[in-house]
Amino acid sequence: MSVSLPLTGTARAEGAVPSVEIPQLRIAGILAVWAAAALPMAVLAWLVAPVLADRFAGDGHVPMAKALIVSLAIGMVWQFVLVATLVGREQGTLRWSTVRQALWLRSPRSPRTGRVGGRLWLVVIPLIIGFTLAQELVAIVAAPEDRNFATIIESDAGKAFLDGAFGWYALILVMFLFNTVLGEELLFRGFLLPRMNGAFGRRDWVANGLLFAGYHLHVPWAIPGTLLEMFFTAYPTKRYRSAWIGIAVHSAQSVVLAILLLPLVL
Repeated sequence: MSVSLPLTGTARAEGAVPSVEIPQLRIAGILAVWAAAALPMAVLAWLVAPVLADRFAGDGHVPMAKALIVSLAIGMVWQFVLVATLVGREQGTLRWSTVRQALWLRSPRSPRTGRVGGRLWLVVIPLIIGFTLAQELVAIVAAPEDRNFATIIESDAGKAFLDGAFGWYALILVMFLFNTVLGEELLFRGFLLPRMNGAFGRRDWVANGLLFAGYHLHVPWAIPGTLLEMFFTAYPTKRYRSAWIGIAVHSAQSVVLAILLLPLVL
């Protein structure tokens, strides 16, 4: 697949290993990457999922839940493919030593002392708490009943659907993995954020957070809460030059959900 993005040059990103150069994207290039992630997700959620739902069996809103699991999993896997394609074209290789630096997949570094890793990882704990509270406090718009996964799973039909459904549970885990580790966070915090400084300067993390919120066209009711999430994902990722921070914070909810769903499957 051929992907061409406008760049502002090949200046090295702050904190990168000298041998890895991270080009800075122009606004047009940033928006192109955003659209390549957001628009397929919107199409899959609002156009593809309803068609798939008609083909799935189940009571109540279970067919739509199945359709959304399949559709959104495909969209998130696509984001991983997109990141791999863009990094491969940019760096000319997908060697881990290069990808690790190009996507900020490295231990956090203190901007004050230069200390790497160790106790710095503890910053993830308050960030996870803040992230969770932000989502709960800004739940302004309720999701439609047929798209509210929590409501569907709590229903009798939802429990019957998950009972012994190890295949569907595995697909849900795949969706979680590509959502918070290999998909959304890798694209927005690992790929885009390190390449936005040239266009937005010190406020690149704010622009990144706004883009991430706007990306949620497939679940627009989540946008208000997602706006606050930038303070617990985008900002610390920029501050510590580590995409693992955002990935860890965002993944916490997926781990909890996976644990809560397992008894229903068993």
